[in-house]
Formats: sequence, C-alpha cells, structure tokens
Amino acid sequence: MAFRMETQLEQLPGDRVRLTVEVPAHDVHHAVEHATSDLSERVKVPGFRPGKVPTQVLLAKIGKERLYAEAVESHIDSWFWSGVRRHRLRPTEQPSYDYELPADPDSNWSFTAEVPVQALPEVADWSKLEAPRLEVEVPEDFIDKQVEQLQRAVADLSAVDGRPAKMGDVAVVDIVSETGLGQRDYVVELGTERLVDEIERAIRDLLPGDSQEVSWELQDGTRRGALVKLKDLHEKVLPALDDDFARSASEFDTVAELRADLDRRMREQLEAEADSQFRAAAIDELVKASNVKPAALVVEMRTRELINSFLRQLESRGIDPRTYLQMTGITGADLEKRLYVEAAQSIARELVLEATVEKLKLVVSDDDIRAELKAEGETDEDIDEFMEAGGADRVRPDLSMKRAMDRIAAEVTPISQELANTRDSIWTPDKDKEPPAAETKIWTPGS
Repeated sequence: MAFRMETQLEQLPGDRVRLTVEVPAHDVHHAVEHATSDLSERVKVPGFRPGKVPTQVLLAKIGKERLYAEAVESHIDSWFWSGVRRHRLRPTEQPSYDYELPADPDSNWSFTAEVPVQALPEVADWSKLEAPRLEVEVPEDFIDKQVEQLQRAVADLSAVDGRPAKMGDVAVVDIVSETGLGQRDYVVELGTERLVDEIERAIRDLLPGDSQEVSWELQDGTRRGALVKLKDLHEKVLPALDDDFARSASEFDTVAELRADLDRRMREQLEAEADSQFRAAAIDELVKASNVKPAALVVEMRTRELINSFLRQLESRGIDPRTYLQMTGITGADLEKRLYVEAAQSIARELVLEATVEKLKLVVSDDDIRAELKAEGETDEDIDEFMEAGGADRVRPDLSMKRAMDRIAAEVTPISQELANTRDSIWTPDKDKEPPAAETKIWTPGS
C-alpha cells in the first residue's frame, strides 16, 4: 500500500516560500521506531545492555517528548527535501522549521518550512545564438560492414583442419575447470567477446583435437584455471553478394534495395542523435548567455542524489564501488567532482527552460497530456487511470519544458562543428574565469 505525502506551497515576499508537509502516520510510526532503536543503543539504563532496553523502560527513562523530538529531528530533513523535489524548488539556504511534536506515533503529522529559493533567471534572446550541429554522413564502408554481418548471419559452415583457429571461426570446445565443472561441446564464434580473453587466445593457438591449460584473474584478485580442448573448428563461407542473397537475408529483392534501407535506417538514427546533441548544445549556449549560476545548496543535494543513484546501479549489477574505482582508475573525490559538475549543468538547464516557459507563457492542458500519452502507445484505459491518479501534474512541467526546448532549438542558428571548435580555441579575457564544462551528454528535460 502506498502512503502519499501531501504538500502545499505558499509564495512569500522576496523569493521565499512556505512549504507545508503532511507526513503520513506510516512514516511517523517508522521514524519513532527508528528513534527508539537508536536511543536504546545510546541511553544507558542500569540492568540492560545497549540496544536491549524495552520501549516502556526507555520511555520511563527519557520521556515521550525526547523520543518524538529525536524521531522528528532525524527525519524532518528527508521529508522536507521530498517536498522540495515534488514542487521543483531550489533552496538557497537551509530551511527554518515550525512544528509541534506528534501527539502519538500512529497519526498523520505536519510541519512547515520557510526557505529562500532561487529566482528564475532573465533569459537571453536565444534567436541570436549559435550552436554546433553535426553533419550526418553514412560512410559506404559502414554499409559494407552491415551487409557483411548479414552475410555472416546466413553463412554456411565448412570444417577446418590443419590450421589454428582464427577470429570469425566457429569453434566447438570443452572448457573444464580444476574442480571438474565446466562447459562441454560449447559452440562459440571467436571474436564475439563471449569468452574471457585468456580462453579465447588459447583457442586461437590450438589445432582441432589439441588442448591447453589456461588460467585467468577474477575481479576479486583470485585466479581460476581450466583445461580448454578444441574439438571441432569451422569457418564461415559467405554467400555471394547478389540478389539471391538479398532475398534470403531480408525482405528486399535486390542488394541495391537492401543497401538503401540500411543507409536510410542508419541516417535516421544519426540524425536523431545529432538533433539531440544540437538541442543540448543550444540550451547550454543559452545558459551561458543568460549567466545562470545554480545555488550551491541545491547543486550539493543533486550531487548527493546522483551519487546514491550511481551506487544503486553498481549494487544492482553486483559491483563493489571500491572495485569499480580501482578498475576505472579514478578516485572517489574525482567521481564526486564530476557528478557535481553534471548536477550544476542539469540544474542550470532546468532553470533556463523554466524561465523560458514563463517568458513564453506556455501552457500544457490535460488534453495535451492525453495526446502525448496516446502518441506513446498508451491505451485510453491506462491514460484515464494515470490522469485520475494525479499523473498529469507530475508530467506537466516536463512537457512544458520540452515545448520550451523545441522553441529554442528551432530558433538557435546551427553552425558546423569545425566553426564552433575554431571559436572555442580563440582566447578571450573572460575565458579563464569560466568553470570547466561537464562531459557532453545527450539530454532532454527531466533527465
């Protein structure tokens, strides 16, 4: 069951806001339980070991007021920042809280927070700006490689004898570990990176029927060993590059039609990527022209979110963060600095886009949201359910910023990458004052 935290926002004079947050009873109960456990470890009660003090004994010792104060003080910042994210606020200072302690742990509880927030910037005239846009070209040798991949996919196999295996061959191998476990009659195409490098290099040294002991290092520094035997070896015999091949490998009747389709699909993909990069470059030019400086506090909080998200991704893949840093050759401080720059850049983009929405007075209606969801393939039933659950208010700001981004991208002048590089190489007195730019990434509002 979901327990929704309700919030209300009131605009105060001088770029200040008052946020009222209603905390569900479930969250209050959890906070009190957490505080009880924590105080049980810290408060010394004669006759009880730390962490083993019964709740009633603890309450008799410290009183209910201290317990509830501990529960609130240890969780109120988290509740506040949840409300901040919901309303897309950007505090420039820590908030001042106003509240009375909960009456009990099983009822809803509310508090207010007053805080100064960053005002939206004055947006520069983007129609006078220029941004680099890549010229899309699909090299002929790239199409050649795509056609060859299709040829290899439908190629015949011919047995090989008298020479070692090589890249592109299809090998049948036994890989038996020191414990007797392993793979027998394992079929693999060499060069597809399905085997560890040491095993694949060993296979390429073997003739059919030969075997070799192989060892390799695991991520934790330990080594693993196995006996690798090459049982059979086949090479791929590619079909002739003619219209019969086109008909057998695709829905096209001729090789020319097949190549034209490959060229079209790749060109569409490259055009989409070039457009995304141009949009990112255009908004970054507008950030610079508008002299946007995100507030340090909100950048620090966004950086913390990025770090936590990064750690969760590593955990989901079973990778230890320290091992990852060692493998990539970067330090924790380097990673934090990189994510700080990324956080500052994304917030600056959001500020400019929100200011553009205000400047253009862009409005996204419920019908607009329904049309957007319909275009994404959602059913009428799913759309109705989404709207009834309050989904419109969650996506409305992103769609508004997307429309602002569309307008900016349509009116910023695209220039060649070479011209942009030339201009960047020209030194100006202010260039040394500029902060280092973050790594260019394909970006969209809300990312």
